[in-house]
Amino acid sequence: MVFRLLMKFDYLLKILCITLLFLYACTSNQLSNTADSCIIFDEKKSWYQATKNSYDKWNTPIAFQLAVIKQESSFTQFAKPKRKKFLGLIPSSRPSTAFGYAQITNPTWDWYKNKTGNINASRANFQDVTDFIGWYTTQSENMIGISKNDYYNQYLAYHEGQNGWSKETFKSKDWLIDVAKNVERNTKMFNKQLKQCEERLNKKGFFGIL
Repeated sequence: MVFRLLMKFDYLLKILCITLLFLYACTSNQLSNTADSCIIFDEKKSWYQATKNSYDKWNTPIAFQLAVIKQESSFTQFAKPKRKKFLGLIPSSRPSTAFGYAQITNPTWDWYKNKTGNINASRANFQDVTDFIGWYTTQSENMIGISKNDYYNQYLAYHEGQNGWSKETFKSKDWLIDVAKNVERNTKMFNKQLKQCEERLNKKGFFGIL
């Protein structure tokens, strides 16, 4: 009897420890300010290196990478679209397979992994996601001629796909036009902030946007 109680106590203790570790991981991943790029990189030092690596590889501005992630998930690692509600009450399926920091769908993520050979990449890994954004904007530049510094159209192509952008599907979506303008504003804001801390974050003093 005593042995069983001890075993049960030990099991409950393990569950408690796992729960506490999970809660700590979730809270420690939260940013105190998602509207200031310098604060973001001060709190998440490895994120600067990830965005810089993507810039060095793909020439996609660091500020735009941040603006996309802010718009898509507000820097939430395991973000998913909200479930639809059946009869307005019962949770149903999600509207898409979008997942992770940049809300990338399954087909698009598979395309990225197949083309880059980064088969173990995860949409919940910040470095993989920044590399994806660099790669995807490069596809938009090569396939439909959108400059990496055209943040407005780059985001529209990010949301609608290169084919959708070419067909101008965004023209019937006023809400998306507003979102793209917001991403453009945030990119410029993030870049302006980065210039204040670039000497500290990057000794070369080069962020990819003039």
